[in-house]
Amino acid sequence: MSKSSPKSVAILLSAAFIMTHTSSLQAAELKVIAGGSMTTSMNALAAPFEKASGHKLSIHFDSTPNIIARVNSGTPFDVVVVPVDVFKDIAAKARFAPGPTVDIARVGYGVIVRAGAPKPDISTPDAFKKALLAAPSIAFLPASAAGAYVTKVFERLGIAEEMKAKTKVQAAPALIAPAVAKGEAELGVFLTNVLVAPGVELVGPFPGELQQELVFTSAVAADTKEADAAKALIDYLRTQEATAVIKAAGMTPG
Repeated sequence: MSKSSPKSVAILLSAAFIMTHTSSLQAAELKVIAGGSMTTSMNALAAPFEKASGHKLSIHFDSTPNIIARVNSGTPFDVVVVPVDVFKDIAAKARFAPGPTVDIARVGYGVIVRAGAPKPDISTPDAFKKALLAAPSIAFLPASAAGAYVTKVFERLGIAEEMKAKTKVQAAPALIAPAVAKGEAELGVFLTNVLVAPGVELVGPFPGELQQELVFTSAVAADTKEADAAKALIDYLRTQEATAVIKAAGMTPG
C-alpha cells in the first residue's frame, strides 16, 4: 500500500472497531472542529469512519484563534481535533469535558521553494536567518498556532521586523504551497505536512534547536449529547487504519 494514498489506506477498517462501535451506539451527527492542518487526514478518514460506525461527521476546519473564538462563542460542537494551544485558553478549556485530552497527531516545521528553484542552506540557525533575510517574500499563516511559532522563531533570530515586510499572509494552510508554486512568494514556511504539494519542493526542516512539533489533540465537548459517538471517533483516530492515514499525510500519530 502506497504511503501517499491516505484515502486508500483508510478503507481498510478493523473488524474490532466496527463491532465495538456500531453494535452499541445509535447513529449520530457529530459536529467536529479541527485544525486547518488536519484537513487532509480528517477528510480522508471521515467516510471510512461513517461507514464503520453509522455516524455522520460535519467538520469545520479553522485556525487556532478562530477555533478559540468559535468555542467561546457558544457555537454547538461535539468533539475537537485541534492544536493543543486551544486548551491554553481558560474560557475555551472550560467548554470541554473534564479529564485528559487525547493526542492524535504531531508535525514539525519546514521550508519550501518553487519546484526547480535553488534551495537555500537552512541547516543551522545562522544559515536559516541568512536565507530568510535574502528571500524577497515568504508565505505563511501568522494567525494560527503554527504561525505564532514561526513568528516566535523570527523573533529568536532577531529578524521579526524585517520579516513583517516580506510576509505574504495566506488565508489557510493549504494556500501556502500554491502561493510558492505560482511564484507569489519565494519561500513557504509552515508545518511540513501542508507544504507537500505539486509545484514545490521541500528545502528541509527547521534547524534542530529551532525545531518544534505542533501537537493536535482531541477532546469531547462538556455539553454534547453525543458523548459516546464523540469518544468513538477519538478511539477510531487511534486505530491502526487511522494512524496509517495520518502517517501518509505527513504527520506522526499520537
